[in-house]
Amino acid sequence: MSLKAVDGILSSLKSCQTDLGTGMDIVTDVAMDLAEAQDEEMNPGIKEMEAMILQCAKLDREINYFVDIVQQATAEVTPQQPEAMFSLSAKVKERFAERIAQLSNADLNNHQKVAAFKENIKNALQQADQDSAEGIEELDEDIAVTQSQVNFTCPLTQVEMVNPMKNKKCNHHYDEEAILSLIKTKYSQKKKCRCPVVGCGNGDVKESDLIPDQMLRRKIQNQKRHSNKT
Repeated sequence: MSLKAVDGILSSLKSCQTDLGTGMDIVTDVAMDLAEAQDEEMNPGIKEMEAMILQCAKLDREINYFVDIVQQATAEVTPQQPEAMFSLSAKVKERFAERIAQLSNADLNNHQKVAAFKENIKNALQQADQDSAEGIEELDEDIAVTQSQVNFTCPLTQVEMVNPMKNKKCNHHYDEEAILSLIKTKYSQKKKCRCPVVGCGNGDVKESDLIPDQMLRRKIQNQKRHSNKT
């Protein structure tokens, strides 16, 4: 197998990761629907979906490690030693097995999508409890008031967020594309990324601090539908 073929396989794996992430978002959305419909303890489906999210996170983690190991191994192959390609497969298998053996399933709870699932389900359950305590006639008005009190504008782009990301450290929100671009730019400049919200003391925003806020995304979408009706 040539290095070009290896690069093609790695590219396909990364595409699979993108699809995997999309699937995890869909599972989270369905679980939120269930959480809003009834109590978590009354619905084992939510627990089953959490187990599904954990399995997907495990696969995503393994793909990351596999890609990393293959890239390291192929970097050791030089034009002067093309025969090293013949031992590449065995070397990758050995290193991958060693890396996997050191992993703990408990670490999966730190995966961005797992953390987002738990946070969004908690928020969905709280929203369901709040809605059940309110009168049916007051519900639309209360939702409108609640939405008007939530800032849907990204502090970076100054436009309404499309894919809001919540910072676990300071609880501020940003649009995904904008904040990831800023983090990447600051990293290339060897600088820390400060939270762009005025007055926030968080001076080191990292990608690992961010989780998708699908509850806020739903509120934004609901507001758009409400605006279109009026």
